[in-house]
Amino acid sequence: MKKALVGLLALVASSVTFAATPWQKITHPVAGSAQSIGSFANGCIVGAHGLPPEDANYQIMRQDQRRYFGHPDLVMFIQRLSSQVHQLGLGTVLIGDMGMAAGGRFSSGHASHQTGLDVDIFLQLPKTRWTSAQLLRPQALDLVASDDKHVIQRLWQPEIDSLIKLAAKDNDVTRIFVNPAIKQQLCLDAGADRDWLRKVRPWFAHRAHMHVRLRCPADSLECVDQPLPPPGDGCGAELQSWFQPPPPGSKPPKKKTPPPIPASCQALLDNHEI
Repeated sequence: MKKALVGLLALVASSVTFAATPWQKITHPVAGSAQSIGSFANGCIVGAHGLPPEDANYQIMRQDQRRYFGHPDLVMFIQRLSSQVHQLGLGTVLIGDMGMAAGGRFSSGHASHQTGLDVDIFLQLPKTRWTSAQLLRPQALDLVASDDKHVIQRLWQPEIDSLIKLAAKDNDVTRIFVNPAIKQQLCLDAGADRDWLRKVRPWFAHRAHMHVRLRCPADSLECVDQPLPPPGDGCGAELQSWFQPPPPGSKPPKKKTPPPIPASCQALLDNHEI
């Protein structure tokens, strides 16, 4: 459940630009069998695969940033989801950030996406494929009203509901982060089929995309998974707490120093610098 001070922390974090990291110097995947190492917000990956750049069912945005790498399970998930979306005639899936060639911390934009198991997917499904110029400078479609409590109904399409539901029902997916207002709309639309909503978690921002996270692969022995989401659909008091203002006099927590990276990730960096 959301704590009130978390909101203030997110506001501070959103304004921070990370200094360039050594992971950006690694431009190609590290050779070896695929291994996600560490936690989603403090880790790396060996044997990453790049998402194939050309596909009839999806398009990759901002390829110049080279954030289209991930564990093979993530690549297969994207291909699987995009194929389902195509078969249903919903449109083309737009892929945002995955991870860098060896994972690790980005210089900006994310604290997670470090182990090759996270992907951002835009919450729009164009029927006409985007041009190269559109993909390089994508225009995000903000689905959340200015009150931060509701989606903009004229922009909310049934296809988006279906996209999120398809992703949540995938067995490899453990969490999907969306804005609380989007989660609320999903709760209203769900009907009797609600089990998948447990995986859809409210989080700050995420007004135009969903952040999909996979479980640790069984053979990635150094991968640190998250606990499962709490039971239930998460549509009651837990969700409503996200719409409450912080208590008077609350102050944002001090910025924490990132923990040391896992030993295997440090060794990977050390070997790369030799």
